[in-house]
Amino acid sequence: MESTNNINIKKALNEKEGFQIWWRLLRPHTLTASFIPVFVGTMLAFTDGSMHILLFLAMLIASILIQSATNMFNEYYDFARGLDTEHSVGIGGTIVRDGIKPKTVLYLAFAFFGIAILLGVYICIASSWWIAVIGLICMLFGYLYTGGPFPIAYTPFGELFSGFFMGTVIIGISYFIQTGTLTSEVIWVSIPIAIFIGTIMLSNNIRDLDGDKENGRKTIAILIGRKNAVLFLASLFTAAFVLTALFIISDILPIWSLITFFGILKSIEVIKKFKGRTLPIEMMPAMAATGKNNTIYGLLLGISLLFSTFF
Repeated sequence: MESTNNINIKKALNEKEGFQIWWRLLRPHTLTASFIPVFVGTMLAFTDGSMHILLFLAMLIASILIQSATNMFNEYYDFARGLDTEHSVGIGGTIVRDGIKPKTVLYLAFAFFGIAILLGVYICIASSWWIAVIGLICMLFGYLYTGGPFPIAYTPFGELFSGFFMGTVIIGISYFIQTGTLTSEVIWVSIPIAIFIGTIMLSNNIRDLDGDKENGRKTIAILIGRKNAVLFLASLFTAAFVLTALFIISDILPIWSLITFFGILKSIEVIKKFKGRTLPIEMMPAMAATGKNNTIYGLLLGISLLFSTFF
């Protein structure tokens, strides 16, 4: 029988039963890190006159599956190591609160990887088999993020790895499979997206700082403290927008990309939601807003690239 405390936690987090259990397992607020890079990379290719819808959809679905599987590995291994309990916030809670067997979560993660590999075969046939090598490396690091003997998420490098692989690498692949080439401009444009994806992980670590510290993690947030971590988060937002401005000035991005600066409002909102908060449940709105921040910037950037081809 479900404990009263568990029921109270579910109510506080507004967790519902049925399909919502499996939806939470995907950690939807983090999936912006998978679909935004594919969208931006494809729009960059479109501005260069190349666009294959089926390749775009295959890449989009594969990226979402890999991100979802990574979240499931996170759910499984954090439970296995005793980091997640029924009191933990920001997790799917599928194991510790909903009673789903841990092995079910693990097998589902591998199944998602399997489907992503099948989609990858199609992408490789249509583009290059080098994509298979890069894709397998991405999946390996997705697993090693919380799996394996030395989880990346437990180190100060979680933000760097997640930003690089989910931002720069995915944008590069999305562009390459459409055009058959890769340019330095694409790599430059990927950097702000990589930064925003890194901030999703940083905000997660700011929220979980106390619990992570007790369990021996060494994240950036733990090493520099919550107050400095929030300041670092603000500096990353600033850097992303400064780079965007420089790219517009240097003609790497079109003048239409000025619309991305509407995202500054959401960045300010994130910092405000973090300030003065110390309990994980109090910082959940800030964490969700960080994901939306990446979505807003990425969508506006992609739209600006689309506009630049017509106007």
